[in-house]
Amino acid sequence: MPPECSDVVLAGATRGDEADIATLYRAFNPLLLRYLRHHVGHVAEDVASDVWLALASQLSEFDGSVHEFQALMFTIARRRTVDHYRRNGRQRATVPIDDTIDCVCTDDTEAQAVEHLTAQSAVEALVGSLPDDQAEIVLLRVLGDLEVDDVAKLVGKSNGAVRVSQHRALQRLKRTLARKVVTQ
Repeated sequence: MPPECSDVVLAGATRGDEADIATLYRAFNPLLLRYLRHHVGHVAEDVASDVWLALASQLSEFDGSVHEFQALMFTIARRRTVDHYRRNGRQRATVPIDDTIDCVCTDDTEAQAVEHLTAQSAVEALVGSLPDDQAEIVLLRVLGDLEVDDVAKLVGKSNGAVRVSQHRALQRLKRTLARKVVTQ
């Protein structure tokens, strides 16, 4: 949980205090975006906007802790991700004309290096080698900072299954990273 976000800030946000709402947004939006970028890629900011709109409509009636707010945010994010894939599954695939034209890259080397050193690329490097269900659990537990109970409810598994899946994912990551260190 972000340190600058306390139950006092959340209480102020539920009363409509703009400064507290801004603090809440600044604290949780980076985590939300990392989670969504893994799932929906380049439309993560659009989906995050939908998540914040849904949260805004529920904020005045929200009566819980910061942890419960965070669990609600990731629950909505997961539902919006599913909605995104359902919507895209019904639409024909199109390619914007700009994407079909080969352009000479005008970025300098420094900009490219900085772009590849993002936290998002670190997240993708870690969970990219995991099966989808394990990646989802690791993302919700680590990025979402959710408890096992919350993750179990979100993914529709028992607490024990979540713990076992997380353990297997972490063991797999440990083996994968150990191999990379030895071979490089």
